[in-house]
Amino acid sequence: LHQQFIQILLVPSKGHVASKETNTDKNNNKKSSRPYNYNVASTIHHLHFPTLQQINKNMATRVAFENSNEIGVFAALTNGYCLTGINRSENFYSVFESELAAHIPVIHATIAGCRFVGRTTVGNRRGLLVPNTATDQELAHLRNSLPDSVVVQRVEERLSALGNIVACNDHVALVHPDVDRETEDVISDVLGVEVFRQIVGGQALVGSYCKFSNTGGMVHPRTTVEDIEELSSLLQVPLVAGTVNRGSDVLGGGLIVNDWSSFVGLDTTSTEISVIENIFRLSGAGGASGGGQMQGGQGQQSNIVTNMRSSLIDQLS
Repeated sequence: LHQQFIQILLVPSKGHVASKETNTDKNNNKKSSRPYNYNVASTIHHLHFPTLQQINKNMATRVAFENSNEIGVFAALTNGYCLTGINRSENFYSVFESELAAHIPVIHATIAGCRFVGRTTVGNRRGLLVPNTATDQELAHLRNSLPDSVVVQRVEERLSALGNIVACNDHVALVHPDVDRETEDVISDVLGVEVFRQIVGGQALVGSYCKFSNTGGMVHPRTTVEDIEELSSLLQVPLVAGTVNRGSDVLGGGLIVNDWSSFVGLDTTSTEISVIENIFRLSGAGGASGGGQMQGGQGQQSNIVTNMRSSLIDQLS
């Protein structure tokens, strides 16, 4: 596409000769040799470029929180809302606002006066769970800012980093094997999901080492093929083993995702982004829905990358 665009710009506009032309100055009748007279403005005017919204829609966006690539620590994303920690500048918040504000609310928040809202909260489109360290003022702010359909509930759980011990979508939740029975019941009631005690890749912190939406998911790179198949059957979504932020296995820290968009740390490689967009069915991956030949080609390339990556992971594990 870029090569075609360059070729178009290099075509002289109609009425001009495609060689150095000799122009006559009206004042002194002197002839001067001038370079090609390209009518670039009229050429661009007739091109049909996608808008920024069309370009960014359903694509993985790189972002950093100050100097940290662990964006999942400082932000939480669901199909109904997005929470971001308070930053010294508005750069972090503005990235989410530009991508999501037209669809869901993007809210500044703190938990116990701290900015790491992504690791201390967990939720989906039906509800939001916060730890018992959250103040009444913070709880009231969240309830006033979120849609009325979202239930905000404080949880009395000794493992207070809820984002590390719970991974969920709108239908299923995986939880740390040691969570209290009362917490399990609250998760089921508030979020409206089936709850399963599970470990991922030998790690009990399921919220840190796996990430899934209603369309797909990623798990710890050392998860065996048998465990991936078992988890995929349990969650009823396709899963793949992968990394973010140039090889980091802490998926919950470097990736946040919902059904139509995702955000990754600034160090995430293009190969990792291809795997993410394919497994979460973003950016027309797979060419399944009205994407045309271009999106179908991108989906085919993503499938190839995923298959190659899966083979490498199987050999290393």
